[in-house]
Amino acid sequence: MRWPSKGSLFGRWHRPGDAAHRTAGRPWWVLLATAAVGIVMALTSFAAPGRLSNGGYIAEGTEATRTDALLQQRFAAGIPDLVLYVRSPKPADSAEVMRAGQQFTDRVAGEAGVREVVSYWTVGDGRLLSQDGRAALVMVDLRGDEDAAARRAADLVPQLTGAQSEFTVSATGPAWVMAQATELSHDELIRAELLGAPLAFMVLLFVFGSFTAALLPAVIGAVAVAGTFAVLRVLSMYLPLSSFAFNITTALGFGLAVDYALFVVSRYREELAAGAAPHAAVETTMRTVGRTVVFSAGTVVICLAALLAFPLGFLRSLALAGISVVVLAAAATRLVLPAMLVVIGRRIDRLDPFASLRRNGRAGRSAWWLGAARLATGRPVVAGGCAALFLLTLAVPFAHVRLGVTDERVLPEKAESHATATRIGREFPLPWTRALAVLLPDTDAVDQRQDLDAYARRVSALPAAGEVATALGTYRDGRRTQEPSVDSLLYVTTGSTWLSVMADGPPAADEPLVRQLRALPSPGRHLVSGRPARVLDTKDAVLGALPAAAAIVVAAVLLLLFLFTGSVLIPVKAVIMGALSLGASFGAMVYVFQDGHLRTLVGDFTVTGELETSMPILVFGAAFALSVDYELFLISRIQEEYRRTGDHRAAVVAGLARTGRMITVAAVIFAIALLPLVSSSITLLKLVGCGLALAVLIDATVVRGVLVPAFMQLTGHANWWAPRPLAALHRRVGLERRLRHTSEGPRAGLPAARDGERLPDQQTKSVGDKG
Repeated sequence: MRWPSKGSLFGRWHRPGDAAHRTAGRPWWVLLATAAVGIVMALTSFAAPGRLSNGGYIAEGTEATRTDALLQQRFAAGIPDLVLYVRSPKPADSAEVMRAGQQFTDRVAGEAGVREVVSYWTVGDGRLLSQDGRAALVMVDLRGDEDAAARRAADLVPQLTGAQSEFTVSATGPAWVMAQATELSHDELIRAELLGAPLAFMVLLFVFGSFTAALLPAVIGAVAVAGTFAVLRVLSMYLPLSSFAFNITTALGFGLAVDYALFVVSRYREELAAGAAPHAAVETTMRTVGRTVVFSAGTVVICLAALLAFPLGFLRSLALAGISVVVLAAAATRLVLPAMLVVIGRRIDRLDPFASLRRNGRAGRSAWWLGAARLATGRPVVAGGCAALFLLTLAVPFAHVRLGVTDERVLPEKAESHATATRIGREFPLPWTRALAVLLPDTDAVDQRQDLDAYARRVSALPAAGEVATALGTYRDGRRTQEPSVDSLLYVTTGSTWLSVMADGPPAADEPLVRQLRALPSPGRHLVSGRPARVLDTKDAVLGALPAAAAIVVAAVLLLLFLFTGSVLIPVKAVIMGALSLGASFGAMVYVFQDGHLRTLVGDFTVTGELETSMPILVFGAAFALSVDYELFLISRIQEEYRRTGDHRAAVVAGLARTGRMITVAAVIFAIALLPLVSSSITLLKLVGCGLALAVLIDATVVRGVLVPAFMQLTGHANWWAPRPLAALHRRVGLERRLRHTSEGPRAGLPAARDGERLPDQQTKSVGDKG
């Protein structure tokens, strides 16, 4: 066995004295320490949760959010945190209901954490009265940020809703949506724990045919999930953490940990079958697959870290949580799994319920993938062209993607916040989710009366603008339709004023209206807010950060794969293949969740005609990382075979034959880990689960099974080429893996090097120096 040179920068990863070797040398100590740490992590994970959030979908620091803060500070106005729907069997303006409504409004205003309350019975605004006159709205602003508002709503709403003397009350609004989503995601997390792990274990048992072998990846996955829970609980004490982080990162952590352990256990069994002793098999496994795990985890961490570049609290909290779980999954695989393998030794195939059905033993290669590899490399143009055409066809719907921001429609239709919002939209003339606020912070409504009147007329004359309420009265279609009233005082304060603009066109015209309002000349500065403005600013902020984040991911992946392989072409190919795989997944997401097709396959949800802005970004970070993850496992085995035999096509065929089955199984297990998300009643979780599951399944089959071998066959030995300066750099940093020489020649079933061709390990220069 040969190890990288002692002075190598990274050689310490592979020397017998590295962490994996030391843990294999003291297995029982490692297992006892793991059990102790596991108990601590379990106790920590059951501790009281910290600052859990279901917000963070709106970009901070934008014009809309700054304007909201100024409106709240100067006028106690803005988007309400809670909207209470109050319905009575009697007219809302009858004496009994008026008296009860005023008392109810006073009661709400007196609750702790309530900053401001406006109702039909306090301001007499007809827009707060339903069209049939028997229902009214109570708008409630809560103290604190969106997380504090959601926590307060969770305590307050159950006390205020239901039967209340003369009427019944139900609730909606951003704070109640967040509170209900948090509760629902917690319930579904428990279901995920009960569903995902048993299903994954059944797949492992079917693949490995041994309880012992199947148990090892499951244990590593459980360790990673327990560690994830503990880390998330600690993180949530210091920063707002999305409650969805527990659902998403649990699936991600369990899937990655099982994938890593799956490849390690598979290679270990292969080494044992080749005649190696258990300790030697562990060392060879960790020197090959273990090294790949480290690079894979590094790639996933970098891809998730790119999410920190986006100004969304939701993505940033998921990035921190995801990075933690990936590190834990890799650490458990590198440190705990070798000790378990040493303790189990050759008993890894014990407890095989399918032993009597097995005729040919446990072949290291898959006959199916061997045939697929031969077909793809034998007809690379046809096979690769068909695969690429299939992926591009799936990607076509992404060309008409429309992005938006989450609202109550992410919850089931029967959820109170969703059902109430739907009812308000049907019964009330006030489209409160489409209302815009134009703040004139330096304009005095009294001293600049004429200027304000002219500006209000211009605003109301915009095609998509409806009614415009100001301190001077109400305007529509370029003229004043109502003189000032008591309600007009809501728009006045010393030295500044604001206008309420109701969108009157189709919903698709709301964002163009925001741009028109921002471009329209005004008396002094003006700032535009409201939900459409917040959505527009969020999309602009995300799209503005996207090029930098994508550049970071691509550059890091190119660098890591070059350090891993010493090749220039393979990293570029990995990025292109990952983009094709992601494009297909994004197209399917648009086709199903934006356009509403195939809903019966994924379960019912509300079709909004758009995708939540942060979801494609999240799927991009995780799915692209997993694409490179599978690339690493496949390429590492192909490169190993190529260095041993020097036969390029035989190396591609053998590498895919030995890893294709495991990559497919890993993808299936990862998809199973995502099943609780796919079956979630929360559309956001369903979207993430479906997007990631489809991405990994497509990547593991179409991309790894057809596109990669076809591409590598067409490019031939150029796959392993690098310019001399880069090849020298690769040797200098010590990442060139030197596999052990095999004195007995190629293993059975694999072709030997061609006559007269030197094996790569026998050459005086690295593979990167060829050509």
